[in-house]
Amino acid sequence: MSGPEDRLEDRLEDRPPPLPGRVLMSQDWCDLAFLHWAVDPDRVRPLLPPGVEPDLLDGRTYVGLVPFTMVGAGPGRDHPVPWLGTFLETNVRLYSRDRQGRPGVVFRSLDCDRLGVVLGARAGFGTPYRWARMRHDVLPHPEGVRHHWASRVRWPHEGAADPSTRIDLVVGGRRTPTELDVFLTARWALHTTVAGRPLYIRNSHDPWPLHDARLLDLDDGLVATAGLPGVTDHAPDHVAFSPGVHTRFAFPRR
Repeated sequence: MSGPEDRLEDRLEDRPPPLPGRVLMSQDWCDLAFLHWAVDPDRVRPLLPPGVEPDLLDGRTYVGLVPFTMVGAGPGRDHPVPWLGTFLETNVRLYSRDRQGRPGVVFRSLDCDRLGVVLGARAGFGTPYRWARMRHDVLPHPEGVRHHWASRVRWPHEGAADPSTRIDLVVGGRRTPTELDVFLTARWALHTTVAGRPLYIRNSHDPWPLHDARLLDLDDGLVATAGLPGVTDHAPDHVAFSPGVHTRFAFPRR
């Protein structure tokens, strides 16, 4: 799926190309966990927008469950919005490649604890944000630092029970990124659809600083509500932690 102009080692060593045009918004992604499960590409293909396919590494694609803290989000180049621009978020994501060969991410759900953000993102970008009760605790642990995330969806969702997740992991030392780390984190773009029109939204940030992490506990119902029941019934195939990056987004393009 990758051409010579998009080798994984190039994505690791180099910063992404400059953003096209003006900066739409800027934000920090902090205290982020990556949990991933390998799946058959045919399973996720029907869940992707028109014009994109599952991106593959060694014949497999991945489903990601990613909790983190958004800090200082705001319009333009580094103009953070007080209070509203800082919140907890957990997303379920897939990995995509469009007809031009550009890698990206497709979000199946994005849960956050700011209703205003949910309403604005759903209307403006077609991203499936949901309003949720959320918490993130940082605790001491003999092996390093323990991070605990918990969330429960308020709106919108189907079914009588509120979808929820609980993630507990302990963070270790900094690690040299593996080929899989780079495949999953060096994306720098979003594929989405607004009013039936496919859009490609670029972002730019330094390569993720990654740390080893060990999962202590997981009780997840978010991935199932994103159209992938049973995926999180076994241990993830990939676990990592990052203290975060600063990122900027370009305006959407067709």
